[in-house]
Amino acid sequence: MLFLVAALMLLGVVLGTVAHAPLSVTAVLAAVIGVWLAVFAVRERHGRRRRTSAN
Repeated sequence: MLFLVAALMLLGVVLGTVAHAPLSVTAVLAAVIGVWLAVFAVRERHGRRRRTSAN
C-alpha cells in the first residue's frame, strides 16, 4: 500500500512536467503506466484465486 501512495505522489510530480513534455513522450509514459496497472491487476486477481482455492 505504501508503494501505491509513493507511486501516486510521483505521478503528481510527473503531471506537472507533462505540460512541458512533448505529446509522444506523454503517450509513451501513459502506455507504460497502463501496462503496469494491467499487470498489477492480473497478478492480484491470480493471487486471490489461488488463495481462495487453497482454503
